[in-house]
Amino acid sequence: MLSRRMRGFSLVELTVVIALTLVVTAFSIMAIQPSLKQGDVTSAYNQTLMALRQAREASVAQRQVYFVTLSNAAVPNSITITQGSTGTVTATYFLPTDVAFVAVPGIPTSLAAFPTTPDLFGVGATAIDFDQGIVGGIKNVIYFYPDGSAEDAIGTVNNGVVYVARPGFIDSSRAITLWGATGRLRGWRINKSGANYYWRQQ
Repeated sequence: MLSRRMRGFSLVELTVVIALTLVVTAFSIMAIQPSLKQGDVTSAYNQTLMALRQAREASVAQRQVYFVTLSNAAVPNSITITQGSTGTVTATYFLPTDVAFVAVPGIPTSLAAFPTTPDLFGVGATAIDFDQGIVGGIKNVIYFYPDGSAEDAIGTVNNGVVYVARPGFIDSSRAITLWGATGRLRGWRINKSGANYYWRQQ
C-alpha cells in the first residue's frame, strides 16, 4: 500500500496554492504598471530626440538637407525623416500607443517669471511648436542643413519645442527644445515643487 506521504496534494490544497499565486501575480502587475507606463514615455522621448539627432547628423555627414516631420494629426504620433532633394523617406518612427505629442494642461506657460517654458519657447499650449516668432510658419517641420543649423521651409532659423506625455498625466511630461542657429537639442523633464510644476533640463 502507498504511504500517506506518496499521495500528493489534495484538491483543496491545490486550489489554495493557485489562488495565492493569482493574488501575488495581480499585486505584482499592479505594482509594476506605473513603471511600465513611465517607460513608454521615456521611450517616446528618446525616440523623438534620436530622430532629430539622426536627421541632423545625416545632413552634416552627407552634405544634404534632411527634414523631420513630427505629426499628431494626419499620421498620429509619428516622426518621419526625409531626404530633402529627392523626397525619399529614410525613416519613420511611431510613439508608443499610450503616449502622444501633447502639451498637458498645467505645464508652465510663462516667458518671464518662474516657472517658465523650456528655453522660453512658446507658451506651453501647442504640442509641436517650432518656427517660433514666424507668422504662418509650419510648426511641425524642421529642415536640417549641412552646417548643422535648422531652418523652416522658407529658410528662417527654426527655434522651438515639442512636448511628449501620456495625455492627461502632467507628471509624465517631457520636452525637447531646438536652437535653430546651431541645431542644438536639449531635453527637459517636468518636476514638482510644492503645488508648482517646473521644467528641469535632463
